[in-house]
Amino acid sequence: MPNLVLVGLIAILLWALVSHRFERWGVAGPIGLLLLGAVTVVWDVDAFSTAIDSPISEKIVEVILAILLFADATEVKGGIFGREGKVIARLVLIALPLSIVLTVLAGVLLIPDASVLVLLVVACVILPIDFAPAASLLRNRRVPARLRQILNVESGYNDGLVSPVFGMSLALAVIWSTIVNTPASDLTEDKLDGPMAQFFAAFVNAVPATVIAVVIGIVLGAGIGHLVRIVRARSIADALGARYVMLILPLIAYGVASIPVFSANGFVAAFVAGIGYRLTRTRGHRSDGIDHSELLLVEEVGVLAANFIWFVLGGAMLVVVTSGIDWWMLLLAVLALTLLRIVPVYLSLVRSSVGRGDRLLIGALGPRGTASIVFGLLAYNALPEDDGVIVLTIMVATVVGSILLHGLAAPLLLNRRRLEEETA
Repeated sequence: MPNLVLVGLIAILLWALVSHRFERWGVAGPIGLLLLGAVTVVWDVDAFSTAIDSPISEKIVEVILAILLFADATEVKGGIFGREGKVIARLVLIALPLSIVLTVLAGVLLIPDASVLVLLVVACVILPIDFAPAASLLRNRRVPARLRQILNVESGYNDGLVSPVFGMSLALAVIWSTIVNTPASDLTEDKLDGPMAQFFAAFVNAVPATVIAVVIGIVLGAGIGHLVRIVRARSIADALGARYVMLILPLIAYGVASIPVFSANGFVAAFVAGIGYRLTRTRGHRSDGIDHSELLLVEEVGVLAANFIWFVLGGAMLVVVTSGIDWWMLLLAVLALTLLRIVPVYLSLVRSSVGRGDRLLIGALGPRGTASIVFGLLAYNALPEDDGVIVLTIMVATVVGSILLHGLAAPLLLNRRRLEEETA
């Protein structure tokens, strides 16, 4: 077992023993594990940097992401986009692409040394929202119930929809960096033909690979969901069997998509499998969501996997600090947490059923978490050192900034506003 995994498991075990008491004191799991990761790694930052930049670490975080994407897709209630379908569609099909474009443009101005493809990777890394570091916001009564539902569904969908763009842009960025970083003296026609052919092949195959992943996800998710519905209705299987199915299905979808004959995006396959499973599993039910007795195992495994990712973030934070911080990258992270989300969200919801104040609130409440960390680690692993450090730095700054903004400041401000209204 790799040392990083072993140390991470020990840290999670220790945190599990004391987390209840710390959470009563206001220290959430992500914050505690981040600090624990930083303390553990501080003795040998270089060894940690080498560990996360290895093929086995890449596979571990890929499997974790496949499980998390599947779990996000299955927890949504209602139709494809949940009960607030029109609003969610605007957020993920209009606001998210607009945020990606604006983030790339801001990156071109702030970090001119980075290529557009690397900046596209950065945008895909730092824009998906996740309420793990700010779960209290989804319980805060100062946030209207409808907005909490919208934010919860959006957070379950945007990382899955970003994943094909991330996969395509990362593949292109890796090949393009190889071409650009090849010394001019070595840039002969023979040596250039190979990387250029790979670049155009990756570009041309990006859409077919995504389509294949979608088909794999639909076939596996819908097929297994239909089968589970039948065997559960006839009492052939119980809730425990369904729980095992829900944990194994995303791994199968990811594995099938990764077979060389398909060479498809495993993340997309796992995410689509979750949607297909949910829609067929709940068809004909009075309740429009999967029963919690069946969701329990994949949820808990997802939380356990996410805990490992938060531990790794603590070490990644030290890697970034020791590598030196570019203030322009920090500025891009701040913009990503504020204007680059708020403006697209507001514009996408114009002439919708969401009022002006609520549009601003949805835009402001967009914490970043597990998906951003995993995407950032994958990019750091795949890209050349300089480009990898850029992505890792901006990812760490964005997620840590989100913990401070959405996990600590926002709940305090909302609660203070509530007290002021009650005493007025």
